[in-house]
Amino acid sequence: MICAYPGVNTDLGGERLAGTRTLTDAGQLAHDLGYLPVGWDNLACTNMGGPMTNYLVRFTYADGRSLWVGSAEEVNHCALTTNGTATSSTYVGDRITDAYRKGPATSAREKDPCRTWMARRGQNARMVPDEPTSLVVCRLDPQGGQASRAEYGTDVARPLATMLNALDARKSDNDCRQTEDADPGVILRLVFGYADGPPTAVMVQAFCRPSVNNGLLQADGDDRLHQEVTRLAPR
Repeated sequence: MICAYPGVNTDLGGERLAGTRTLTDAGQLAHDLGYLPVGWDNLACTNMGGPMTNYLVRFTYADGRSLWVGSAEEVNHCALTTNGTATSSTYVGDRITDAYRKGPATSAREKDPCRTWMARRGQNARMVPDEPTSLVVCRLDPQGGQASRAEYGTDVARPLATMLNALDARKSDNDCRQTEDADPGVILRLVFGYADGPPTAVMVQAFCRPSVNNGLLQADGDDRLHQEVTRLAPR
């Protein structure tokens, strides 16, 4: 059951229940939430005022037990998701809104990988966790237009993941310090897919320092990495 409490992010507190929706098939939503990376101390938000809908989601089990999860859809795509014990800063407000408005949520893998930021548990420990089976390289348009993409299989995804995991990574502050004389128009998103669960997204921006960021970790990419992702990028 999803309970919605709409309001605005400039006047938090006191939101009233606007409605509920009960899903008879919540397995996909529960599955995807279970893959969220845990941690929130590096949450970075912009400050645009606007609408915000708080959600309480109750998952009920066959033995009568229940689990409550709190989250929100927010205009800055900045909201924590928590079950009271574990908390994640990965934004899923749009997914919960889709489930509330349209019924059972579709898998995260059905979202456009070049437009939707996704995360997977383990990204706070490794730039690319687990064993990816596919790779989509997206060249993003700085003006917000359609992204171009190139798709690859396991033979490309795993060596590139190994290269990224070999970098000296540290906790991300989601900051970009532009390097002198660099082209700010080349923004690449590497989306690693898996046999199960949501993909991992890693941004590579050669004009930034640090140039590699998965939202939870960041690292300084070397020339070898930048040359390889440039080779794989769509023209």
